[in-house]
Amino acid sequence: MSSAQTQSKEQARAPLSSKARELMEQLNADAAKHHVWVRTQMNAPAQRPWFTDTGGKTGAGQMASGRVAANQLKTEAYRWRWKDYSSYLNRIAGIASQADVSPIEFADRQSILLTNPGLGGRLQVTNTIRCAISIYNPGDVAPAHVHSPNASRTILSEKGGYTNVEGERCDAERGDIIFTPNGTWHDHGNESKQPVIWIDMLDWPLMEYLDCAWVDMDFKGAGAQSNAKIQRVAHPDGYSGRLYGNGGLKPTFVSHQRGWGRNPTPMIHYRGAEIREALEGLRKEEGDPYEGIQFEFVNPVTGQPVFATLNYAAQLLRPGEQTLPKRETCSTFIVVMEGSGTTEIGGQTFDWEKNDILVVPNFLWRSHKNTGKSDAILYTVSDAALLRNIGQYRAQGKGRDGQIVQLVQ
Repeated sequence: MSSAQTQSKEQARAPLSSKARELMEQLNADAAKHHVWVRTQMNAPAQRPWFTDTGGKTGAGQMASGRVAANQLKTEAYRWRWKDYSSYLNRIAGIASQADVSPIEFADRQSILLTNPGLGGRLQVTNTIRCAISIYNPGDVAPAHVHSPNASRTILSEKGGYTNVEGERCDAERGDIIFTPNGTWHDHGNESKQPVIWIDMLDWPLMEYLDCAWVDMDFKGAGAQSNAKIQRVAHPDGYSGRLYGNGGLKPTFVSHQRGWGRNPTPMIHYRGAEIREALEGLRKEEGDPYEGIQFEFVNPVTGQPVFATLNYAAQLLRPGEQTLPKRETCSTFIVVMEGSGTTEIGGQTFDWEKNDILVVPNFLWRSHKNTGKSDAILYTVSDAALLRNIGQYRAQGKGRDGQIVQLVQ
């Protein structure tokens, strides 16, 4: 390379002079009225390359400075304790039971939403996931509605009310998961004599970011009951389980489409007792060093995640079992269904027990330990499906020698 070429390249790398930057900033004062911004700094990314960061326990990345990353907020590791959030549910239920409105009018207001401390008060636990926890008094009914986000219910109560998804009645108990793919009409209710509690998970923040989050309450389907706008039951409890619950067998005489999303799962209802039995049946296996005994909920027709945006999984940790550190480009939400233990996330240790909730931000090292005398069962929801679909999912682990292992690259 000639000296002239070398000098030219060095000049190209030279930082913008203070005078030139000042003149460009003056342009911004005028350009702003046209909603134009003149770039006066490099397009700094919001993260260092996380997969090359080998120092320390956190690997948390570094926020960019200046205008380029001005609107970026970063999810923080956090734990919500059942003993803290459940009291608000009980208070809501008490107010609702005395309210001078019908149960159908109050039902959709009987929930709390979890907020991540790193996201500035936004109604979301990560940049892609929203979590609401609902309580339904005896007799409460939520009218039939449909929305663009994908959603699920994880049942915390021993008897968990019901959800009707496109005419399929799902009578729920603790540990059940009920999916409502985007574009599916569904309604909820509680016909028992005790309040019921469940966790609603949605990809709402993602849909909101894409400017396509909406809800339609104007149900006019042929199965409508005009007095309460709920769907008539077209299929009894356990319908999708009978269709798709026999491993490797796909029915050929029915449509597998649910709602109007692209290939959402037609398997609507997973029973907690069956999830527990499946995990228990595998507990003598070696398992995964980073996850223990784990399986993923999939679309039984395609074998892909239940939604194009979210992954759902259940895992069992045996007494004393400790997983090796792992980090991923996805963020993960965890519900403790059974047991007690600790999870280390980015150098912070969180202890947990039944019904506690944790969030693991993307890029952070995390590992679990079952500190109890019985099995621990965790349900997880992550945006790994979304990241895989856009070619951005990667994962690393650490071996027992502390060396980093490329799991997905």
